[in-house]
Amino acid sequence: MREFDAIIIGSGQAGPSLAVRLAQTGRRVALVEREALGGTCVNTGCTPTKTMVASAAAAQIARRAAEYGVVLPGGGDPGGVRVDFARVMARKDAVVAESRQGLTAWLQGTGGLEVIMGHARFTAPHTVEVAGEKLAAPWIMLNVGGRPALPPVPGLEGVPVLTSTSIQALRTLPAHLLVLGGSYIGLEFAQMFRRFGSRVTVLEAAPHLLPREDADISAAIADFLRAEGVEILTGATGLAAAPAPEGVRLSHAGGEHLGSHLLVATGRRPNTDELGLDAAGVALDARGYVVVDDGLATNVPGIWALGDCNGRGAFTHTAWDDYEILAANLLDGAKRSLKDRVMAYALFTDPPLGRVGLTEAAARAEGHRVRVGLRPMRRVARAREKGETAGLMKIVVDAASDAILGAAILGPGGDEAIHTVVALMKARAPATLLREMMPIHPTVAELLPTLVTELGPADAPDPVDEAVDESFPASDPPSHTPESRIGRPGR
Repeated sequence: MREFDAIIIGSGQAGPSLAVRLAQTGRRVALVEREALGGTCVNTGCTPTKTMVASAAAAQIARRAAEYGVVLPGGGDPGGVRVDFARVMARKDAVVAESRQGLTAWLQGTGGLEVIMGHARFTAPHTVEVAGEKLAAPWIMLNVGGRPALPPVPGLEGVPVLTSTSIQALRTLPAHLLVLGGSYIGLEFAQMFRRFGSRVTVLEAAPHLLPREDADISAAIADFLRAEGVEILTGATGLAAAPAPEGVRLSHAGGEHLGSHLLVATGRRPNTDELGLDAAGVALDARGYVVVDDGLATNVPGIWALGDCNGRGAFTHTAWDDYEILAANLLDGAKRSLKDRVMAYALFTDPPLGRVGLTEAAARAEGHRVRVGLRPMRRVARAREKGETAGLMKIVVDAASDAILGAAILGPGGDEAIHTVVALMKARAPATLLREMMPIHPTVAELLPTLVTELGPADAPDPVDEAVDESFPASDPPSHTPESRIGRPGR
């Protein structure tokens, strides 16, 4: 039996930073990892996928070069831009390797911290076994993450299936990629592979893409994906899979689709099923997530769960926030809580979607009387200047308290501009304060005060219908002028 002060199982976003922080206090710490250091984000999530997104964006800009007055070498046809898929994937691998090497060097260079490679399994509440060796500690932190989950589609077990992890091992571009699941992961891969040169078809069982988002946001995303040639089928029920000469046949109530490859992107599951948590007495919910309180503690004293495995957030930034909450509470005498978290996230399509707080539909479902501000990106000066006018901006405000309930920015830089609203919501600032800001011109974020100025009446079904919106042609005063901030008749 080897004794430590703390054992951290899993090296995703929360684990390494917590391990180093604990070791810097003089504690003896073990960080256990069964696969690659860095977890999902570094190895199969954010780092590789956003590297691939960047390559796809470069290809798209090259195809649109003529729109910007740029002539390709030799006067080449932008429509003939070719992507070297093997080089795209090699670049992705290099970026991942660099990130993993940096993390490895940091951990190995921290005194008092031992990295142990192997699968950990509990044998008692504060004892785990790794590669035949028993380790014990009064503090144990679970940071084991999650993995892609396959839905119960008949025939799926009999066809070659790609997940968000295995698709990154491809070196040959799919001729026709079928994407089962029209949510965040599926849509990012759909757009990037279309830009790489694949034919792409997305099938989603819900009535519209991204079922958690408002219908107007989902419709705008579907519009720009279809404009790039992505085929989209919503309401796809009665699914079944079967082998086909082309590769895979995916049938549904309305017909069938044949593809060379099938990517299943319908959700993830926590990596808690092989930890022996029953031996520790740690409680799981019905979906297999570790049950934690608002301080990340499990039902067993001295055991905490951070990151994807606790079901309280499925993002790298929520895992990092878990680390900060637990470290502050354990080491700094703080009393931070998950209740204080303002949830924000992004969809990294091009343009990206930045989201914070409640959607309009969710706010209404919770009983709020809301006022909504909305502006299409074609009425944002920066978007027109960049030639990227797909999307819209939207803010949801409580009519009684003037509290900002949520916002969405779908457009150029939306994943960055949304942080203005994130900060204000964290500070519990009223929408009035946003209206009084003096933002920088020309930016996308400068239109956030305009959204508040143009809030519709309480409980109006939609602040801007298409007929009214079309009354603002491109020849109108630029979106940053006082005239546009005052609003117009019918708004």
